[in-house]
Amino acid sequence: MPQPVVSLGAALVTAAGCVWYLPALADLRAGDDRPYSRRTAAAACLTGWSTLAVVAVLLFSGVPWQTTCVMAAAGATVTVALRIRAAAQHHHEARESAHHWATLAPGRPRHSRGHAPSRYAVAALLGCGLAAATATALAALAPASDGGESWALAAAPTTAVGLALTVAITYSRTVRRRTRSGPARPQQ
Repeated sequence: MPQPVVSLGAALVTAAGCVWYLPALADLRAGDDRPYSRRTAAAACLTGWSTLAVVAVLLFSGVPWQTTCVMAAAGATVTVALRIRAAAQHHHEARESAHHWATLAPGRPRHSRGHAPSRYAVAALLGCGLAAATATALAALAPASDGGESWALAAAPTTAVGLALTVAITYSRTVRRRTRSGPARPQQ
């Protein structure tokens, strides 16, 4: 596939990603009104989307694939590092908040809920689907393949991501229904 076509695809995906990076930009501009973890997560989001935009520009300008891949890997590494940092900060903030609430009212708060395991399961399913899509796309680009002429191999990444999203959504809805249809409350 020619580089300008891939560049156009990356640019369109970047433009469509405004639903993520515009709220992240608003979080960063809010400054101290937002917790540190949320600002760090917003920085991770902006880093990831700006990396994709830079990759689109590099592909359009005809920079070799190796340089573009190095740039994409560097941006992905920084994005993942920032996201891990944001998760650690959020955990620290949640512990600190729980400590403050515990000093105000001894005992467990009434409405506190831990992180639902379904959220982690959905994230794992999505991660596996994206990893499978990436592996399939790399196999399609490998020199040993038939040059991407096989439509089945070209459609495999999309199919893998679609299947992972379908499984993740189905799983989360099943868990949500199961938690909603718990035991009936006695009426008083």
